Amino acid sequence: MISFLISIAALVLGYFLYGAFVEKVFGPDPKRATPAIEKADGVDFIAMPTWKVFMIQFLNIAGTGPIFGAIMGAKFGPASYLWIVLGCIFAGAVHDYLSGMLSLRHGGAGLPELVGKYLGKGTKNVMLVFIIFLMVMVGTVFVYSPAIILHGMPGFCSGIPMIVWALIIFAYYVVATLLPIDKIIGRIYPVFAFALLFMAAALMVCLFVKWPSLPELWDGLGGWNEKAGIGAQPIFPCLFITIACGAISGFHATQSPLMARCMKNEKLGRPVFYGSMITEGLVALIWAAVSSWFFFDGGAAAVGSDGAASAPAVVSSVSWAWLGLLGGVLAILGVVAAPITSGDTAFRSARLIIAEFLHLDQKPIRNRLLIAVPLFVASGLLLWFNIANENGFNVIWRYFGWSNQTLAVFTLWTITVYLTRSKKGMWYLITLVPACFMTAVSVSFILVDKVGFGINAAAAPGIGLAAFAISTFLFYLWKYKK
Repeated sequence: MISFLISIAALVLGYFLYGAFVEKVFGPDPKRATPAIEKADGVDFIAMPTWKVFMIQFLNIAGTGPIFGAIMGAKFGPASYLWIVLGCIFAGAVHDYLSGMLSLRHGGAGLPELVGKYLGKGTKNVMLVFIIFLMVMVGTVFVYSPAIILHGMPGFCSGIPMIVWALIIFAYYVVATLLPIDKIIGRIYPVFAFALLFMAAALMVCLFVKWPSLPELWDGLGGWNEKAGIGAQPIFPCLFITIACGAISGFHATQSPLMARCMKNEKLGRPVFYGSMITEGLVALIWAAVSSWFFFDGGAAAVGSDGAASAPAVVSSVSWAWLGLLGGVLAILGVVAAPITSGDTAFRSARLIIAEFLHLDQKPIRNRLLIAVPLFVASGLLLWFNIANENGFNVIWRYFGWSNQTLAVFTLWTITVYLTRSKKGMWYLITLVPACFMTAVSVSFILVDKVGFGINAAAAPGIGLAAFAISTFLFYLWKYKK
């Protein structure tokens, strides 16, 4: 528990210290008019209260990542704490804040537009296809996973077939994607946010009361995954793909423009963008600690489960056992709300990105349908693949994890070029180092994982080191040529 408490304190301090430093590097201008004021259209560009913008941003980026990812990542032992804390403070929150502020400065521009401006038109076109594909995968994954949890709840919910739950969630996505952002998303997200934050706070209180014997950092970082029964998977790069949303996630950069179009002042960027990522890191830490108890301190047997339980099963068994009926319902609601509120904004983000590329005004409902219908058809086909194939979800999830972190790579390089061109001295290092590291992670994973090229995992550290060195060299070559 000591390592867990130190990690919690580090995340909070990271917001106040490093977050303030990153904000100073960017230099927000409180007198500058925001897109919500300059481009108000009553659909996507709408000025909203800051607390509501924060809640929506937090739920947009949360998904199942900081919960399911942290549960699976906890099998790597206390190394998961280090990645969540260091990744969140120095990579994820920086990535989210600066991508959000760049969008704010460029009239609420979507990620492909920002990539095109700083990395070139060719990269923009590649990223446009890549991002749309990722958004459809996110929407599909976040239909399937909450449907599994809802079907697994006791009582009335379990009597409803999983496919019916999936169709209900899918129908909600259609409505939420098409209606103005303040009609559904702006009204129900605060309720969902309360459920998610209640779940995290309640579990943390239970941890303090129970004070379990959790693996500590000084117990060593290696060998825990073998004890957890997942084999000798290498920490690098597997841990850094498994825990994404709790540390750094490229998906977040597609969501930040949604709130950049709703903010009243540039000074709100740090609490909205950096702060929501730190909050997500806290949720991930709590679930990592709970899961460490579950896998390594007899927790599985204590709640009537086993160490081979899936992430949704861990959520259900721990929530009901620790929080009782009412608390369990609220906790499960929070876990269900997280992916649903990321899935609907994934489709919304895809709609806006395509509309921006086609220069298609989104105020008329006909134009929104013109873009949204093909997206939902593609997602429906992918959902059918999930259900029809026994291992379909696992395959899509692994590709989603790699695609997610690869998108973070391109976002970090975009921001690095912006900081370099802005003549902000050596401050481009705050994104250059994370960009090189995540390049190493992404390249290593696709080369050694079985969904990629399947090279011997022992080569991963060498591949990662080479990717880091080459990407650093190419950056400085570009910089001095410019």
